[in-house]
Amino acid sequence: MGFGGPEQKQIEYVSQWIIVATGENADEVMPFIEGMGDFGGAILHTSSYRNGRSYGGKDVLVVGCGNSGMEVALDLANFNARTSLVVRDSVHVLPREMLGISTFGLFIWMLKWFPIRLVDQFLLLMSHFLLGDTEKFGFRRPKTGPLELKSISDKTPVLDVGTIAKIKSGNIKVYPGIKRMTSVGAEFVDGRKERFDAIMLATGYKSNVPQWLKGVDMFSEKDGMPREPFPNGWKGEDGLYAVGFTRRGLLGASFDAKRVAEDIELSWRIEAPKLVDLTALSL
Repeated sequence: MGFGGPEQKQIEYVSQWIIVATGENADEVMPFIEGMGDFGGAILHTSSYRNGRSYGGKDVLVVGCGNSGMEVALDLANFNARTSLVVRDSVHVLPREMLGISTFGLFIWMLKWFPIRLVDQFLLLMSHFLLGDTEKFGFRRPKTGPLELKSISDKTPVLDVGTIAKIKSGNIKVYPGIKRMTSVGAEFVDGRKERFDAIMLATGYKSNVPQWLKGVDMFSEKDGMPREPFPNGWKGEDGLYAVGFTRRGLLGASFDAKRVAEDIELSWRIEAPKLVDLTALSL
């Protein structure tokens, strides 16, 4: 570990177990879009975004309609930026609150008592009642329900914090995917061309484990995720474990953490008597 200065020191830590818990979202994803080098304005990932104060009165395009993209678009609109949002894929948008409580808390409670598909039906019904038909505003819903989709993939439903209201009022425009960037803006897949002063990439994050963990085969070089899919990707060889790489949020991380703790406890119970015997011999 370097500390800077003319004489750097290195410290070596030795442990029987290593738990990799740096998460799925360590480094930002910067996609390649044709024409990016030609665009004359600013291109930023939302990880560098602070607030919309400096964008008031400017034309800003937010690429990506996940939770980060929706929140950044809302903040820009609140600072009077002329905001546009790219919605390329299908996505579930749910109200942040239902029946006076958080949507997250509500569906966690419901899943204790009802099957996931019934909970999905309830969430979609309430979403339509509170938000209206979001497909009219450019948000195509997946055919699979929000929680079932999350359980089989890494696609998280979006919790609306007020962005849909801004879209309904016309303060935020919605566009489909980008075909290419131009020197002054972007051309979309439906043929429309628009001018923009800045483009915000709400294009997500990725694991960076292969950059710093060397000499192991547990993690894929391609995406930095465990090679073994859930629920088997939490344990490697020689005391190496992973927590939080399930693409299933806090519930998946909780599953990993419990398995790792149980396995280390079992390993310690096996090894501890040997350590005691060695100590007695040394005495």
